[in-house]
Amino acid sequence: MRIAAGPLDWSLVSGWIPLTLLVVGLGALAALLFSRQRRWWIRWAPAAVVLAALITWLLRTAVDDWLELFPDPLPTDVVLWAGVAVLGLCLAAFRIPLLRPRLWLPAALAGLLVLLLGASQINRHFDQYPTARTAVNTWLQKRTSLADATGRREPALRVPPGKAVSEVWRPPAGLPGDGTLSEVSVPGTTSGFKARGAYVYLPPAYRASPRPLLPVIVLMAGQPGSPDDWINSGRLLDMMNSFAADHRGLAPAVVVVDPLGSQFANTLCLDSKLGNVQTYLATDVPHWIRTHLQVATDRTSWIISGISFGGTCSLQLGVNAPGVYGIVNDISGQEAPTLGSRQKTVDKAFGGDAAAFAEVNPLDVMARQQFPDTKAAFIAGSGDSTYGPQQRKVYEAAVKAGMRARWVELPGGHSWQVWRPGLEKQLPWLARESGLIR
Repeated sequence: MRIAAGPLDWSLVSGWIPLTLLVVGLGALAALLFSRQRRWWIRWAPAAVVLAALITWLLRTAVDDWLELFPDPLPTDVVLWAGVAVLGLCLAAFRIPLLRPRLWLPAALAGLLVLLLGASQINRHFDQYPTARTAVNTWLQKRTSLADATGRREPALRVPPGKAVSEVWRPPAGLPGDGTLSEVSVPGTTSGFKARGAYVYLPPAYRASPRPLLPVIVLMAGQPGSPDDWINSGRLLDMMNSFAADHRGLAPAVVVVDPLGSQFANTLCLDSKLGNVQTYLATDVPHWIRTHLQVATDRTSWIISGISFGGTCSLQLGVNAPGVYGIVNDISGQEAPTLGSRQKTVDKAFGGDAAAFAEVNPLDVMARQQFPDTKAAFIAGSGDSTYGPQQRKVYEAAVKAGMRARWVELPGGHSWQVWRPGLEKQLPWLARESGLIR
């Protein structure tokens, strides 16, 4: 990717910044623990440790068991580093009243440094913000109104049968070097689903006349998550502009949509008691795209992709709406849409109707139906011990169902270390399979 070098682009997950936070944070933790006072070691230090352990346990229990924000438990190392952060705050809170006023600020700063240490290590696990820029891309990146980005309708570039768009495309003089990013609203006209705002990326070639009819990637984040995740952590604009620069301005159009409705919701990406999300993605989103964008319309040029929950959702759309999406790019998806277990999913989403769930669950659908005209890629992290085996199971089922499927393993776990390249490294394959390049 073409990313400017500067303080905002210094790595937060490798190199001197996380190492410094680790050393300084551990030093601050040691300083908070150290005291010559006997009563500190007998009473207050043990109390701080016990309180931190209790708070950490309550946080983990609330997230995993009470609120059930995620279908899988929090990773052990994430819980441990959260505990370290809480311990730093507890130690600071217990130490400050025992210190002279001039030492209150240093003690508070030490607690903050331990908190930053925990946050840094958790960020390293998920690779959510590899640089400071990825945390603020939503505000830093230029937006173009969709009306200005699309302009008037242009004559379509004629591509003879059997040819790729790139084989007949000639970029005109003065073609912009970068594409545009627009914030839009994609209403749930038919589904009634209330989605959050979406994003549209259009490459430089979209502004040419005659206009090439580009393939479309409908892209989704994970759960919890929002379309902003692909703009920030996913660095989508840099990724797509880099691909366009290597292909004379050509790249797929990308529409980043919301299948959740809110940050922590789990809609299962199905039509159920939780919302008509499948109808939203299979009917409302395609209708909006065809109405507002001048792009290719055939299913062979339409790609559905996402990460984790969004990856599972991609396969769901591939098998439940194959007439809309001919290409699936499933990044770190699960073997089934879930609220934690199959029984819980059936009960909460389908009122206990197991047959209704089996009607749309991808593994069940692929067991009874063939998809010889669907192309699919299944991407997993080599260190993803939870979703990797599930993804492999789904890939093998797709092969048995006749899909032209490919297996891709990338270094990393269930994090953006895999999710970013899960799209970026797949772009050449997606562009070839959708008829954009040869």
